[in-house]
Amino acid sequence: MKIGVVGTGAVGGYYGALLAKNGFDVHFLLRSDFDHVKQNGLRVESKNGDFKLDHVKCYLSPKEMPECDILIVALKTIHNHQLHAMLPAVTMPGTSVVLLQNGLGVEKEIADIVPEAIVMGGLCFLCSNKIGPGHIRHLDYGSIRLGQYQTNDAPAGVTDKLKMMADIFSKAKIPVQLEPSLGKARWEKLVWNMAFNGTTVILDATTDLIMKNDAARSMVAEIMREVIGGARVCGYDIDDGFVDLMLAATEKMVEYRPSMKLDYEACRPLEIDSIYWRPIRAVQAKGHDMPASRILASQLDFLDWRNRK
Repeated sequence: MKIGVVGTGAVGGYYGALLAKNGFDVHFLLRSDFDHVKQNGLRVESKNGDFKLDHVKCYLSPKEMPECDILIVALKTIHNHQLHAMLPAVTMPGTSVVLLQNGLGVEKEIADIVPEAIVMGGLCFLCSNKIGPGHIRHLDYGSIRLGQYQTNDAPAGVTDKLKMMADIFSKAKIPVQLEPSLGKARWEKLVWNMAFNGTTVILDATTDLIMKNDAARSMVAEIMREVIGGARVCGYDIDDGFVDLMLAATEKMVEYRPSMKLDYEACRPLEIDSIYWRPIRAVQAKGHDMPASRILASQLDFLDWRNRK
């Protein structure tokens, strides 16, 4: 069984390296890191134990890769336009494409590109950063909530393909929780992402500082409640107590800068559309509004424009 990884950064690099470390046949598509990884391997610093892959099967072009039984896509969503050229070269009918991406609506994009593939979405509860070429630092957590995509976001249930994928991840020491409704799981992930990704940029703060300040903590809690309201408008019932669960989990985190904060500091484009505007538009299509999230997204648009200008 061949496993491909597209996007060998903080997420794809970490999970792909764990799969390779535990005996799976993993093939990495690389760009800027290709020469370094080809010569020096892939290095992971982890709270669970450091390790290094000395010999990595890596490629510069998807045309050089074998067709994969499983393809993990961990690119930032701002690069998804590149997948039209990549995916057909490395998939075949029945390939399981696992999207480890943030935001809303990403699975449909993939299903449109490779309609004969089985598309899954993975919501990563992971504190991990790429700190150098071929060098991943895993700080905390590491579990994946995994659901299968079905047309119109209808719940697919816990399928045999999901169980097979969970078994593979479990053998690589990756905790997995199977989700019968991928749509609901996506909105639950947005509760944290919409609250913390943007505010760490706007406030120029790590998550621990936000949790220590009453005003900032109140702000992220308000956004969380608004996202839960948006989810309900879209047909996904999330309990109000989910806010307290997310705040409690964040309090236990190490000092952390989410991916959007790191991208902003590096003057890279921000995933504003998939994480903010898509959910906002989905709720607006139902005749409702998310004013706090909308204002935050507009601020991020300006900061992103000025930062990259």
